[in-house]
Amino acid sequence: MSDDFQYILENGISFGRGGGKKQPDSDKVKTKAKKKAYITGAHGSGSARQKAKYREQRANRKRK
Repeated sequence: MSDDFQYILENGISFGRGGGKKQPDSDKVKTKAKKKAYITGAHGSGSARQKAKYREQRANRKRK
């Protein structure tokens, strides 16, 4: 019992996994808004198609 108490005093208590934070995967898409189908409006949503149309018009303005 005394040995356990001494170990806890020296090293602390660990409750499960904790400690380190996960490294986020940089190649993963976190939101639907960044996926190709949503950007192009191909998934069927009318508002996404309209936004895609506006994005295309804005991109084409630079090509004049």
